[in-house]
Amino acid sequence: MENKEFNLQEYMSKNIEGLVKGIIKTTLKNPKESLFMMKFASNSKKLAKIRKEYEDKGEHIPPFLIASITSLCNLHCAGCYSRTNNATVDAKPVKQLSGLEWKKIFNEAKNLGINFILLAGGEPLIRADVIKAAGEVSEIMFPIFTNGIFMDEYFKIFSKYRNLVPIMSIEGDKNNTDKRRGEGVYDKLISNMNELKKKGIIFGASITVTKENIEEVTSVDYLTKLAEKGCKGVIFVEFVPVTDEAKELAPDEENREYLLNRFKDLRETHDEMVYIAFPGDEKNLGGCVSAGRGFFHINSHGGAEPCPFSPYSDINVINTSLYEAINSPLFKAIKESEALKENHVGGCVLYEKKDIVETLLLKNNSNI
Repeated sequence: MENKEFNLQEYMSKNIEGLVKGIIKTTLKNPKESLFMMKFASNSKKLAKIRKEYEDKGEHIPPFLIASITSLCNLHCAGCYSRTNNATVDAKPVKQLSGLEWKKIFNEAKNLGINFILLAGGEPLIRADVIKAAGEVSEIMFPIFTNGIFMDEYFKIFSKYRNLVPIMSIEGDKNNTDKRRGEGVYDKLISNMNELKKKGIIFGASITVTKENIEEVTSVDYLTKLAEKGCKGVIFVEFVPVTDEAKELAPDEENREYLLNRFKDLRETHDEMVYIAFPGDEKNLGGCVSAGRGFFHINSHGGAEPCPFSPYSDINVINTSLYEAINSPLFKAIKESEALKENHVGGCVLYEKKDIVETLLLKNNSNI
C-alpha cells in the first residue's frame, strides 16, 4: 500500500475522473457519445469504489490494464520495440489466448475495479473476436491502439459498442507517418478520420514523441487539424530507443518538462481535445507506474508483464486469476526495488533497466 504522504490510488482516481469529464466535454455535440460517457462516468465511480475497498485492506489495484491481444502485425514500422522484443511477428504463433479467455480476463478486471483496458498488439484489429468480446463488457472503456489499415471492417462495431475507442497511430504529417509506417498509411488514416467523424464515432490519435518532432506534434496548428478531423484526444507516447543509435531521438528531462508545460497550456486554451502523456509525470507519481502501480500488461499468450516494454513474466493468467497476476512475485520485487525510480532515457525505465528486471526474475524463479 502506498505511503500516507502520497496516495497513488486517490491521485489516479481523481485524474481518471478529470479525464472522463474532459471526454464528456469534447462529446457534447454528439448526443449518443455524451450519453454513453455520462453512463461510463457513473460506472467509473463504482469501479473506483471497488479499488478503494481493496486499498483499505492494504491491496492496491491499478486502474489500467494493457492487453496485447495478438502478436501478429501487418506493418513493419521503423524502430518498433515490439518486433525488437520478438513480441510482434509475421507468422501466426502456436498459442494465443482465445476470445473467450480474453473475455474472462475483461470480466475479472471489471470485478477488480479496473477502469480502462488498452488493447494493443501486434495489430489488435486482426482479432475481431476479442474486439467484440471487449465491446460486451460495457463498464470498461477499451482504447484500441491500431495502425488503422483494417478500419473499414469495424465502423459498424464501433458504432454499436461505444466503449470501444479507436486510437490511430500517426507520426505527424504525411512524410513522417509514411516514412516510419509505410507508403499510403497517412492517407488511409485521414480517410478513417473522415469516416469516423461522419458516423459520429469518437476516436483519438497516438503520437510517438521524439526530439525531432516534439514541437511539431504539440503545435496548435497540427493539433487543430486533428481536432477539425473529429479527433477527441491525443496520447503522446515517449519514444523508446531499441538501439544505441536511436537514443539520441529519445526525449530527455528537458523535453519532458516541455511536454508537461505544453499540456498544461493546451488543456487550458485548447480543450476541444483531451491530452494524455505516457508515461506522464513520473516525478509526481513517485516513479514509473508499471508493474501494477498504475497499470500492468498481459501479453498475447497470457503472461503478466510489468509493461509492454518490459517483456518479463513469472505468472500466466491461463493458470491463475488476474488478481494473483497483479500480486505476482516479480511485480512485488520490482515495486520493492528502486527500479521504478531510476533515471532513464526515453519512455520506459524498465526497458533501459532490463538487467535489473532480469536479475529479479531469476532470483524469484530460483526461490520457487
